[in-house]
Amino acid sequence: MSDAATPQTSQEAGLPVLEARAVLLGQHAADRDEAVRRCGRLLVDIGAVEEPYIDAMLAREHDISTYVGEGVAIPHATHAGRASVIRDALAVVGFTEPVAWEGGQVRVCVAIAARGDAHMAVLSHLAEILLDPPSAQALREADDPDAVLRLLAPAADALT
Repeated sequence: MSDAATPQTSQEAGLPVLEARAVLLGQHAADRDEAVRRCGRLLVDIGAVEEPYIDAMLAREHDISTYVGEGVAIPHATHAGRASVIRDALAVVGFTEPVAWEGGQVRVCVAIAARGDAHMAVLSHLAEILLDPPSAQALREADDPDAVLRLLAPAADALT
């Protein structure tokens, strides 16, 4: 990590963990790796991670699929990728067409950048959403970033 980028929580950075500019809907990806790269690029663009995090996300995906069911994947980096995290954050990418993923078809990626183990709490909150069929459907079919922000607020709060 560069000297200029001191890891901090999103609260310390004065930024929410999940913000509207970190929600991209109506996207397209030819395959899983392109989808993961798009998620990583979004995390870089919002200032949550440095470039090497994208490769660490791909490495994680190649080790074990981040598909969690109900058309959702949760791309995140390997443990080594934590060194590239500037601040804890979530990013959401929604796809117009399902992306083939090991284990299923993905319509939504909820990318996680976390310096510690807070991502486990995020996964727990996401599981609650996915176990509620109307909420899972609303996440998959969201066409408005504000709807995504409302649905994922408890998961975002888990990183603060």
